[in-house]
Amino acid sequence: MVPESMFEPFNVAEHQDNLLLILREIVANPDIRGKAIDLLLKQYPRDGKGFYARKHLIQAYRELAATNGLPPFDPTVIERLQRKPIRTISGVTPMTVLTKPFPCPGTCIFCPNDIRMPKSYLADEPGAQRAEANAFDPYLQTYSRLLTYRQIGHNTDKIEIIILGGTWSFYPEPYQIWFVKRIFDALHDFGKGLDRREEVEAMLRHTRLHPLNLVEGQVDGRRMIESYNQMINKVYKEELAMQFEYATWEELEAAHRENENAPCRSVGLVIETRPDYLDEAEAVRLRRLGCTKIQIGIQSMSDDVLRANKRGHDVQRSRDALRALRKAGFKIHAHWMPNLYGSTPEQDIEDFQRLFTDPDIQPDELKVYPCSLIESAELMQFYERGEWRPYEEHELLEVLMACFQNAPEYVRLTRVIRDIPSTDIVVGNKKTNFRQIVEEELQRRGIRSREIRSREIGGQKIRAEELTLKQVSYPTSIGEERFLQYVTEDDRIAGFLRLSLPHTEPCVPELANAAMIREVHVYGRAVGIGQMLQGKAQHAGLGTNLIEYAVEIAVAHGFQKLAVISAVGTREYYRKRGFEDGELYQIRTLK
Repeated sequence: MVPESMFEPFNVAEHQDNLLLILREIVANPDIRGKAIDLLLKQYPRDGKGFYARKHLIQAYRELAATNGLPPFDPTVIERLQRKPIRTISGVTPMTVLTKPFPCPGTCIFCPNDIRMPKSYLADEPGAQRAEANAFDPYLQTYSRLLTYRQIGHNTDKIEIIILGGTWSFYPEPYQIWFVKRIFDALHDFGKGLDRREEVEAMLRHTRLHPLNLVEGQVDGRRMIESYNQMINKVYKEELAMQFEYATWEELEAAHRENENAPCRSVGLVIETRPDYLDEAEAVRLRRLGCTKIQIGIQSMSDDVLRANKRGHDVQRSRDALRALRKAGFKIHAHWMPNLYGSTPEQDIEDFQRLFTDPDIQPDELKVYPCSLIESAELMQFYERGEWRPYEEHELLEVLMACFQNAPEYVRLTRVIRDIPSTDIVVGNKKTNFRQIVEEELQRRGIRSREIRSREIGGQKIRAEELTLKQVSYPTSIGEERFLQYVTEDDRIAGFLRLSLPHTEPCVPELANAAMIREVHVYGRAVGIGQMLQGKAQHAGLGTNLIEYAVEIAVAHGFQKLAVISAVGTREYYRKRGFEDGELYQIRTLK
């Protein structure tokens, strides 16, 4: 369960005099931010010993604004008090939850086998630790994460839900429906100020959901006497099918409707799965769950490499899966792994380029995960026989630099190097800041990457009239894709829209004769629903302008409708822009 210390109550009234002195200085001087706030806190010790934390200032400002001589509440003050502002710099507040440990259909030799976790995750990873602390319960994970975000000053109005852990499509359907519904239940309770965590914790204690203290942990990758699945089935025999982990489609749809106008809304729902568990029928079912983006492990564009690593599918299966996702309008977030068994740095550079020259692939986002050697992985046997080795640092640097140089401007490299604790890596790269190393070397060589994350405006102040609308067109497996982007004079990106112009048969009847908006994203620090912050890209009308330009393109190409794969919490936004509710999508009739 969640340690009580994580949510230790803080009584503002007991410290009001000191806190008012600090807040008055911060409010009066907009230049006090960052390290200057930390220096100010040292001038006013807490109870004569120790210091106040940022979360104490944030709570105090929320309670004391417009009293005791403080001016009315100003959201820019909270913005200055934030911890880890990078978390919401992309415009939404991401929230990751993990599913419970469960058998996996894959037998990949590079995959960790930590039976305390869902397949491919390790107990020492930060997100995994949060999940374990909350017994992998979706309500507890969601509620505690929202509370943490609020405590450190981040907005919780617009949440991107990211569900990780194993192969989502391999979990039982009732568990999937229940898991998503309980996330929405937590969003709604948090928005109303209700806290049902004690009820959930009492039930989990009664059902003994996760006896992690009884679990040894990892499979021995050198000998593999028992597989991950064998140990999971043995250790979690009772926990794999808990009776209360059940909800109906009707209950989930009711939760969706409530979320449309809730204080705490889902503006995106992401799951991860494998290519060999995804076809058109599965894509439609995922859409019914409310999903808008799919993380999918391609890993390699070489059949030989996939076969050598016992991946369980070939490149054509990846093409088929991504084609199904594109037809359904999903945003595609692929995973790709250099340094796999059977590959070389030179082959990896060519392999990366194939991701974007093959019309069947071309993901919107990409995680680049160089293979790390984990003791519980079967790859240990190949390493000890001298058949595989990790790349030297200079080799890995050249591969990753080539990735940044060759990435097209419509893709976002969301992560480079997986956040695996160095203590879990047997040999090879243990630097989690390798992206920074790559970017610094690119800058030293005078090379600028065109991928989205390298060009985001971040917290930069902008004016809409200073932006230029650009578009990139490229062929896909189902038609033509248009990437519309608002950029500054120096090509920093403030917002974009992904528009699909399909020429294939639709996956569902409501998409007949329809162009498809797959994503609208406006950058800048996340602000609340209806709030306005001076000079921020969000709420500057950029999203509406992009939609109207997409309408013009769709009309010019002869489409009768424009569909959007909207998240549950963005349905109201699209209704106000002429879209009507369909069964799985929102549709705007074109004139």
